[in-house]
Amino acid sequence: MLYFQMVIMAGTVMLAYYFEYTDTFAVNVQGFFCHDSAYRKPYPGPEDSSAVPPALLYSLAAGVPALVIIVGETAVFCLQLATRDFENQEKTILTGDCCYINPLVRRTVRFLGIYTFGLFATDIFVNAGQVVTGNLAPHFLALCQPNYTALGCQQLTQFISGEEACTGNPDLIMRARKTFPSKEAALSVYAAVYLTMYITNTIQAKGTRLAKPVLCLGLMCLAFLTGLNRVAEYRNHWSDVIAGFLVGISIAVFLVVCVVNNFKGRQPENEHTHMETLAHTPMISIPRVESPLEKNHITAFAEVT
Repeated sequence: MLYFQMVIMAGTVMLAYYFEYTDTFAVNVQGFFCHDSAYRKPYPGPEDSSAVPPALLYSLAAGVPALVIIVGETAVFCLQLATRDFENQEKTILTGDCCYINPLVRRTVRFLGIYTFGLFATDIFVNAGQVVTGNLAPHFLALCQPNYTALGCQQLTQFISGEEACTGNPDLIMRARKTFPSKEAALSVYAAVYLTMYITNTIQAKGTRLAKPVLCLGLMCLAFLTGLNRVAEYRNHWSDVIAGFLVGISIAVFLVVCVVNNFKGRQPENEHTHMETLAHTPMISIPRVESPLEKNHITAFAEVT
């Protein structure tokens, strides 16, 4: 089973690599209308000059959840040992003849592995959407630099299609064709939702009734501000950001609810065996014993009739 999971993870990473760093998947070339106001915003500069640069976003999306999950699982494990709450603690698993997997290690690796898989899955979904749609960025015309005279743009309603319509930098133009959905919005909200659900379902200590909502709302606010910044800097449309939010939220909720079961511990094997034994145990029929009072009542009723 572990080998099968490693193969799936390796395939996901390879697919994300091909989407990001190769030209294996050709981007759809979408046309535009002459002097279209939706694409005439000024060029905001390279991504590194953004208020939320990619290096910062990717570092936070990868590092903060990993740190919170490691600290959270360690705290929960130590608390269970201190309070001797062994009923809610996962059991140590013996693999082979020599290897013992501690429940702390098993839960931490499981939750981090699922989170990492979700990051790459979100990246794949976003890249697939960008390649298929080829939606243009708000600053597309500033990079395309079309020759309106040569294209014969006497009317604003004239539609221009084809890569030869642009005279600007081909790399920047290709990047401006990949905006729907917004990758930054999808990754930020995926990390925020996954971490929010982890904190809500795992941390049950007293005195956290106010701390948990504040922390979770803070994470969601940061994700929302990331998407808002993309629109304010003319790097994405509102539709790009909303679609990115939907992709990130959907993947996070699916993984948490359907894969890791809301971060609940696995049921011990002896409990499974006990429940299966009870399910297959045949019913025992007990013979009915007549009460002497009931028998006398029936005899008296017969005499009266």
